[in-house]
Amino acid sequence: MGILLGLALNCEIPARCKFDRKQYFYPDLPKGYQITQNERPIGSDGYLDFDINGEIHRVEIERLHMEEDTCKQLHFRDHTLLDYNRAGVPLVEIVSRPEIKNGEEAAKYIEEIRNIVTYADVSDGKMEEGSLRCDVNISIMPCGSKVFGTKVEIKNLNSTSNIQKAIDFEIQRQTKLILKGLKVEQETRRYDELKKETVLM
Repeated sequence: MGILLGLALNCEIPARCKFDRKQYFYPDLPKGYQITQNERPIGSDGYLDFDINGEIHRVEIERLHMEEDTCKQLHFRDHTLLDYNRAGVPLVEIVSRPEIKNGEEAAKYIEEIRNIVTYADVSDGKMEEGSLRCDVNISIMPCGSKVFGTKVEIKNLNSTSNIQKAIDFEIQRQTKLILKGLKVEQETRRYDELKKETVLM
């Protein structure tokens, strides 16, 4: 299924791929390591074309690799619950190059990914059930610059609507910080649907 998805995303499929052991401790995978593909992914150098208002957009795909899933985290106001039932289940992760400019483009890109995985029968694509999830990295730069700013990651977005809202909010948040002369801190955030904003994890 990983190879099928790689072909559907116009990736190069190597004759040989390799699994690696990534050492880390975090509550979402408590055994202290994750089996992943670091050096030799199952696919690389692909692309996906999609239409927004009659204009074709292309997002290049850097790599497509397999790894173990982590547990499901349920965040509440003053605590987090961990559901370990999916920890260790294999998944395919798609890493795109930094070419998406706003929430609308990102939402459309994920819609097209969902269409491909469901059509190819790789996944049912149900974001609300965790069959398809999205993490986004956001960094902004001044007009004319070619150097990205500090990266902020937003984890586990579970709908195209939330992807668009989270990205657009985070772009505004970082822009306001920079215009005030403040630094953007590298951190991991999540999207709070009630507050309609990203919050520090």
